[in-house]
Amino acid sequence: MNFGGVTIKDIAKELGISPSAVSKALKDSHEIGEKTKALVLECAKRLNYQPNINAQSLKRGNSKSLGIVVSSIANQFFSEVIDGIESVAHSRGYNVIITQTHESYELEMKNVQHLTFRSIDGLLISLSTETQNIDHLKQLHQKGLPIVLFDRVTDEIETHKVVADNYAGAYNATTHLINSGYKRIAHITSSVNVSITAERLKGYLAALEQHQIPVDESLIKYCPHGGKNLIEIETALGELLYRHDRPDAIFTAADRITTTTLSQLHKLGFKIPDDIALLGFTNTYLAEVLNPSLSAVFQPGFEMGKKATEMLISLIESRYPVTEFETTVLPTEVFIRASSQR
Repeated sequence: MNFGGVTIKDIAKELGISPSAVSKALKDSHEIGEKTKALVLECAKRLNYQPNINAQSLKRGNSKSLGIVVSSIANQFFSEVIDGIESVAHSRGYNVIITQTHESYELEMKNVQHLTFRSIDGLLISLSTETQNIDHLKQLHQKGLPIVLFDRVTDEIETHKVVADNYAGAYNATTHLINSGYKRIAHITSSVNVSITAERLKGYLAALEQHQIPVDESLIKYCPHGGKNLIEIETALGELLYRHDRPDAIFTAADRITTTTLSQLHKLGFKIPDDIALLGFTNTYLAEVLNPSLSAVFQPGFEMGKKATEMLISLIESRYPVTEFETTVLPTEVFIRASSQR
């Protein structure tokens, strides 16, 4: 049984002409008469013929496919990024192949290897929280594979990058908490390996310094797997909440850490924000309807996906080697809701 759909040979058999004549007619060749062209086009439409993209790609020397590597599509932020990627890719005639690392360095390497075996034209990647060595990407980049980094990036590869303004998001969020009267603000963040961890930590520290609040290093907790491991968040919360001088607010720096912290505070019987306030990075659509509604730093995921894809396709389709690269910083926005209001 043919699962590949209607082919040129099927049209040729239907009309009783040669496959080469059908092919030329579909390409509007001057070698084929107008009457035959009309018959071929009518038959192709009636049989719902679709060109064989793979065969055309082989002739052109490209696959018209983009490889995508994210931590998890269950993460609302990355889901929005993928929507943005697809909106541009499909309009430009590219397919996308999406893979997930689940914050694993080993899986990231395997995914990248798999994508290159699929002969992708370019790669869009947000690094996993475990990734410290990027030799697997450097080698591909040196061989000429167009790569664009987004969200979690590295300075070890000279290429286009798209990030959110993590510093400003963290600074504005922490400043809001301070202006609301909170003085002992804890910070639960992701792996020290990840670029966004450093940027958001800087924003948090800058806000404390701006308001003459001493930094207490014991209030800063790291979750090496970005919140994927529940025990990491439970441990961080335990170290913060069961002390005589517990914090009066928590600023969380990753999507999953934020929503899990809210859930755990409820389970532990803390009233939010009466006992402790919460504000964190998250793009969840449910922030408004959670109990209490969740104050959050929003990242423009859709726009990030669009911009990164536009940059990647510009590299792929450039007729000349690209030597000048751009890092695009997209604005973040802080939404103030009940979880951080006294």
